[in-house]
Amino acid sequence: MIDFITFCDYAGTFAFAISGIRLASAKKFDWFGAYVVGAVTAVGGGTIRDVLLDATPFWMTQASYLIVTGLALVFVAIFRKYVIRLNNTIFIFDAIGLGLFTVVGIAKSLEYGFPIWVAIIMGTITGAFGGMLRDTLINEVPLIFRKDIYASACVMGGLIYYACQQLGLTPAMTQFIAAASVFITRAVAVRYHISLPVLKGEE
Repeated sequence: MIDFITFCDYAGTFAFAISGIRLASAKKFDWFGAYVVGAVTAVGGGTIRDVLLDATPFWMTQASYLIVTGLALVFVAIFRKYVIRLNNTIFIFDAIGLGLFTVVGIAKSLEYGFPIWVAIIMGTITGAFGGMLRDTLINEVPLIFRKDIYASACVMGGLIYYACQQLGLTPAMTQFIAAASVFITRAVAVRYHISLPVLKGEE
């Protein structure tokens, strides 16, 4: 039986891959192009994290992550009438992936012996940077650079992760609560149009 963090890793990979493939399909990419966008979305943030942690990027030692991305492509192809036409699909899968990958990044950083503040940064990179690479590939302004509550939701999740640790909660419960907090923060921000202030230049 897999532990919760492994579940988060694969579920996040699947969710992020779907979000990338969904956007690629809207841009009329072919199957290969859609797969590449999905893969970059799914493993991009984790790759940057591993490079910074001086670790071998996870997908280079386990092909399962690329296989999961392939399954996401098949999923979108089979259920395209439902997935592609739903305007909120990209948000749902992206928000799920954001929360799951944030806790994966935090847990791995702590496992490597880094302090919690580094772990929160690595969790944010794991969660947000795959989407940044995805948006760059499809020629969109990355969400992380807009006023949307996106990367800041990862930071919030990291702080809650730390708070749960201090309360003595189990690792699985800590990871679940932190991942859920990222998703809820993102969902509430979008639902009620909450955003960070825009930095204005000279008028």
